[in-house]
Amino acid sequence: MIKRRTLNKEAVVRRAVEMLNAGGNPDRLSLAELAASLDIKAPSLYNHISSLEGLHRELHLYTWQHLGQAMREAAAGHVGRRALFELAYAYRVFAQANPGLYRLSLASAINNEDAEMQAAGNDILTTIMLAFNSVGMAGEDAIHAVRGFRSLIHGFVSLESTGGFAMPYEIEKSFHRAVTAYVDGVLAVETKTVVAQ
Repeated sequence: MIKRRTLNKEAVVRRAVEMLNAGGNPDRLSLAELAASLDIKAPSLYNHISSLEGLHRELHLYTWQHLGQAMREAAAGHVGRRALFELAYAYRVFAQANPGLYRLSLASAINNEDAEMQAAGNDILTTIMLAFNSVGMAGEDAIHAVRGFRSLIHGFVSLESTGGFAMPYEIEKSFHRAVTAYVDGVLAVETKTVVAQ
């Protein structure tokens, strides 16, 4: 039990994350359930969380901030193709380690007027962009490459997290092949473009 004198917004969000990742249904997460798990009255939550929508916002922010940190740490010291693979696997590992939290984030759009959310999202974009920069891609070409990379990883992980791969074949191998095909394809296009110039 969290002692009331140590309860703060961070502790509330961490408990919500734990509940989601322990198998809680993101669609059924309620402030009453969260308060009960903290051994406090539901109204006391409003000292830390404005509403259920506010809680969802904090959980979404938590997702992007911690995902961004995981990706930065994974890519540290790597460049080029290796960095891109490290980023892809770090993203997937984070989603696997935080299944309920990730499913909740799928249903939450980033508020473009929310400075913290924008900063967290931009942090992830910058990390991926730097990896593509390290293979010589910049400007519009890098932006297209980053979009494709994010779409591939997000799409694969989203399908995996919702049980979309039911056929009896190794998912790890599918993921590796998908990332390899995309990264090698992008690098091949970039090489041809450089040669043509």
